[in-house]
Amino acid sequence: MRELSIVWDPSLGIEIGSIVLRYYSLMFILAFSAGFYIMKKIFIEDKISLDKLDSLLIWVVLSTIIGARLGHVFFYDWDYFQNHLLEILLPVKFQPHFEITGFRGLASHGAAIGIIGSLYFFCKRVLKKPLLYLIDRLGIAVALAGFFIRIGNLMNSEIIGKATGTDYGFIFVQLGENFPRHPTQLYEAFGYLAIFALLWYLYWNTNLKQRQGYLFGLFFALLWSLRFVVEFFKEAQVDQRAEWSLNTGQWLSIPLVLIGLFCMYRSKK
Repeated sequence: MRELSIVWDPSLGIEIGSIVLRYYSLMFILAFSAGFYIMKKIFIEDKISLDKLDSLLIWVVLSTIIGARLGHVFFYDWDYFQNHLLEILLPVKFQPHFEITGFRGLASHGAAIGIIGSLYFFCKRVLKKPLLYLIDRLGIAVALAGFFIRIGNLMNSEIIGKATGTDYGFIFVQLGENFPRHPTQLYEAFGYLAIFALLWYLYWNTNLKQRQGYLFGLFFALLWSLRFVVEFFKEAQVDQRAEWSLNTGQWLSIPLVLIGLFCMYRSKK
C-alpha cells in the first residue's frame, strides 16, 4: 500500500540564472495579487475610488508581515528572541554564525491582529467608512490568500503534520524522514479555498453584505474553527508545549472563533 504515500522533495524554487525565486515568496506574491484583483472588483461594485485600493494594498502588506512576524516572536518563540532582539525585524541570524534566513517565522494569528488593527486607522483616515464595512469584504480576499500561503508552507516542508502511523501521507525527504505525515498544509489550504468560495458566493448572490459584520464574523468563525481542528493533526510548533491538551494555535483560535460568532449575532440587530 506504499502508493498511498507521496515522497515530497521539491526544489527550493524556480531558478532564473543565478537567482532562485523561492516558491514561498512566489506564493506570497500570488496571495497579494489575487487579493488586489478581488478587492478591485468589490470596489468597482461598491463604487469606491480605485485610488484608495493602492493605499489599502500597502497597509495590508505591511501589517500582514509585521503582525505575522511579531505574532511568531511573542506567541511561539519568545524564549529565543528575547536574547536576539535585532533578529525580530531583520531577515538574518547572527548566531551561531551570520546567515540570511528571510522571515521564516510568521504566525497567522499575529497577521490577523495586525491587519485588523491597521485597517481601523485606514478606515478612519483614508476610506471614511466603518471598519466592519471593509473587513466584511477583505475577509474574502484573505481566505484565498491563506490558500496560497499554506501551499508555500508545503513547498518549504514546514508546519508539518504528525506521523499518520499508516502508509498514507507525505514523506518529507528534506527533513531526513522516511515515514508519512499528515499533509496538514493541504488540509488547511483547501479548507481556506472552500471558505473563499462560500464568501464569494454570499457576497455576490445574497444581501448579507448589507448586514455589517456578518461576512466578517462568518469568515472568522469558519477559518479559526478549521485551524482549531487541523491543529490536532499538526506537530506542536513549540516543543515545551507538545504535551498540552490543546496547543498554542488552538488556544489562540478559540477567542477568534468567539469574536466571529459575536459579529454574526450582532449583525442581526
